[in-house]
Amino acid sequence: MSVRYPRPLRPGDRIGVTSPSSGVPEELRERLAVAVRDVEARGYEVVTGRCMDGGGHISAPAADRAAELTEMLTDPGIRAVVPPWGGETAIDLLPLLDWDRLCTAEPTWVVGYSDMSTVMTPLTLLTGAATVHGNNLMDTPYRVPQGLVSWLDIVAAPPGHRFTQLPPERHRATGYDDYAEHPDVRTFTLDTPGRWTRLDGDGDVDVEGRLIGGCTEMLSNLTGTPYLDTSSFARTHAPEGLLVYVEAGGHDALTICRNLHGMRLAGFFDTANAVLVGRTSAPDTSSLTQHQAVLDALGPLNVPIVADVECGHVPPYLPLVNGARGRVVHTSTRSELTQTLD
Repeated sequence: MSVRYPRPLRPGDRIGVTSPSSGVPEELRERLAVAVRDVEARGYEVVTGRCMDGGGHISAPAADRAAELTEMLTDPGIRAVVPPWGGETAIDLLPLLDWDRLCTAEPTWVVGYSDMSTVMTPLTLLTGAATVHGNNLMDTPYRVPQGLVSWLDIVAAPPGHRFTQLPPERHRATGYDDYAEHPDVRTFTLDTPGRWTRLDGDGDVDVEGRLIGGCTEMLSNLTGTPYLDTSSFARTHAPEGLLVYVEAGGHDALTICRNLHGMRLAGFFDTANAVLVGRTSAPDTSSLTQHQAVLDALGPLNVPIVADVECGHVPPYLPLVNGARGRVVHTSTRSELTQTLD
């Protein structure tokens, strides 16, 4: 069975904005407005939902957030859904989403990362619909560094489109942009050089498979549930195997080590041909680094493990399409990830 790709967006299409997890506080609403205007400048109509309150850790009660997300994903007039950002507890939506409707509706692009992994990865695994990990709406105004692409380009791409992304080999290691003070910031501060790193050994990597993954802290809570069955997805959609990616948002190395061990024991990596690990600013501990945590947990897989990929919480952002056919190449002189929407 083929992965279901949403229809490419065209000027005049509608994009829904809702917060399945955290909303936007008043002091950051101007950044939201800047991001919405940038999407509108591409010719799209933006429809902002009711679940946007930023006064707490969730934008609305779980039933309301689930209903609004289901409504947007099954509305044939809305061609993509993107949240302002992630949050903490989108997990409470999963039993409340109308999965029967989502499985039979024409697929809609869903974009996001961080806590949105809690929703997007199950969407791809359970419905076969591709989703885009690696950008949120609040990141959209940033100019995309050379070698990378914007989610806006991906969702407008035709079926079968193939694109290759090259790491800029610079990232942000210190500080952050204050959206309250500078809501229109558009330039990434990339203050530190850095390349991809092979963790499991030496030698070149050239591996293919369908992409699936997300944020470790979020997905680890779904292990052993029907929402994170990568083996069934692989049997149906990827008999050639998977390229699995994970990234740590902020938990220390010991926590990430435990999370990844649990995910491996639950079978999340069983059909992985390789594992990509996002660059992280999450802390090491006195006895374990983030790289060591990954290798301790995933070394027994005996597949290539490539770390410091731009697919996490550290700018810039390399979008990955859950369900796309991927090829990762990493040598001493070259790193690239090619994705094909087929």
